[in-house]
Amino acid sequence: SENSLESLVSIGNICRSPIAEAVFRKLVTDEKLENKWRTDSAAVSDWNVGRFPDSRALSCLRNHGIETAHKARQITKEDFQTFDHILCMDESNLRDLNRKSNQVKDCKAKIELLGTYDPQKQLIIEDPYYGSEKDFETVYEQCLRCCKAFLEKYH
Repeated sequence: SENSLESLVSIGNICRSPIAEAVFRKLVTDEKLENKWRTDSAAVSDWNVGRFPDSRALSCLRNHGIETAHKARQITKEDFQTFDHILCMDESNLRDLNRKSNQVKDCKAKIELLGTYDPQKQLIIEDPYYGSEKDFETVYEQCLRCCKAFLEKYH
């Protein structure tokens, strides 16, 4: 559609979703499509509201030449009514989002796993919080593949 919108969501909004959001924003900027997309990320829970992304997420992005100023926020009822796509990282995100969306009148968002778009068929993007730098790198690679494929499909 002329004015597609997208939202990227994960549990705490400090590891996976800020990476996905920053990656997608860079892709649309590189393709000169930033006026066609509104990109954001939010958390299902309110644990980390107002916090900056995990320092390992920031350092992973920086290694790939990407900056982000995102601060964690919780998903709102309006998100379900205004975004075309809400993409999440794992099954528990998906369940929570579907449950929340059922309480929203005129939910317009299509709620899916971001991994649905992975050409390498890695459906779940695992939370790297308790892992190593390498796990953050894996999340970055997955997000990049998925976001590219998603953008190709909807651009």
